[in-house]
Amino acid sequence: MWEEWENTGTYVMGEALNTTTVPFENFARLSTWLFFAIIIGWYCVSRIGWKKTAGNKVIGWRMALLQLMLLGFCVICLYEVLWNFSVLSAKITAGVVDGQFPDIDRLSIAYPDQNRPWNLIFATKIFLAAFIISAHALYLSTRPRKSIDDLEL
Repeated sequence: MWEEWENTGTYVMGEALNTTTVPFENFARLSTWLFFAIIIGWYCVSRIGWKKTAGNKVIGWRMALLQLMLLGFCVICLYEVLWNFSVLSAKITAGVVDGQFPDIDRLSIAYPDQNRPWNLIFATKIFLAAFIISAHALYLSTRPRKSIDDLEL
């Protein structure tokens, strides 16, 4: 990573995670493990931390602002997932039209910064995880709240 940065001045974000397989060759990439760890971690945090916001702790304009922010995150993350997937499909199609099937795990795009391009598979997985988390948080913020008094031990 540092060698690539020193030699070329660029580093492809997520390429090391997307080209390393664990626990053995051709099984699962580290980016896939990271995706599932993020989703499972969010679920655990939302199940453990629901008491912090239960009842009437977050109400009124604060809840409305939170829901608006979560809706914005959902829209932005969904846009990024669809955009990354579209660019990935276009790069694969362009490679096939040229008569070469590209290495999908190494496709990248120099966006948003020319010096730090993103691996497209990694970006799609990370933004998909962010979309799932923000959509779940929006769902949790709109459903009726449990009361701490109703908790059965």
